[in-house]
Amino acid sequence: MTFVQIIDCKTDRADELDKIMDTWVETTQGRRTATHSMVGRDRAADDHFVEIVEFPSYEDAMRNSRMPETNRVFEEMVALCVEPPTFTNLDVVRDEQLNKATARRFFEAASAGDLDALPEILTDDCRDHDPTSEEDLVGVRAVSDRVAMYRAAFDFRATVEDQTAEGNRVSTRWTWRATHRGEFMGTAPTGKEVMMTGQTVHSFRDGRIAEAWWNFDTLGLLRQLGAVDL
Repeated sequence: MTFVQIIDCKTDRADELDKIMDTWVETTQGRRTATHSMVGRDRAADDHFVEIVEFPSYEDAMRNSRMPETNRVFEEMVALCVEPPTFTNLDVVRDEQLNKATARRFFEAASAGDLDALPEILTDDCRDHDPTSEEDLVGVRAVSDRVAMYRAAFDFRATVEDQTAEGNRVSTRWTWRATHRGEFMGTAPTGKEVMMTGQTVHSFRDGRIAEAWWNFDTLGLLRQLGAVDL
């Protein structure tokens, strides 16, 4: 179970606190168990800071706290604070990566041929960077037309294998399996079962996909169809 520690402190020596944390990050490289650290400043009080540190589990957090570098940082932090910092230890019981869910929904809608769902998933001015297109696809209609083109050529399903989210971007690694039912890039229907892997980075705005960068093996797909001989 993911474990989160919240450290609440007050200090007027934020720059010095930053240097202490930089040193800890450098000296614990390859040994620390913390996976994510975020520091926020209270908008209502310039001397009030909150750090949120994430670990894979409580046990990992305890291993991290037993490192001598961690204990040294704690002592130096206390010396910089106007009052002793407080700690809140949380077992994460719910973690919703909302943008990841929306990215997954795009692949599900495309696989089901549910083009009516795309306006809910994409911004009106969405932009698609597709390596098979000379120009970017701009707008929901353009993206819908591209999905419809693939659906006319293939009976396909895209399976999400892995996702990573950071900030307003989500990277999705996917596998695409299909049956060739219609003409594709000049190749007549073959009835062949084909497979392709790829990765897509989606950028989000107001909860919807605003931009996408695609990377997939079109050459490998054409080879499976017998359209090229390399």
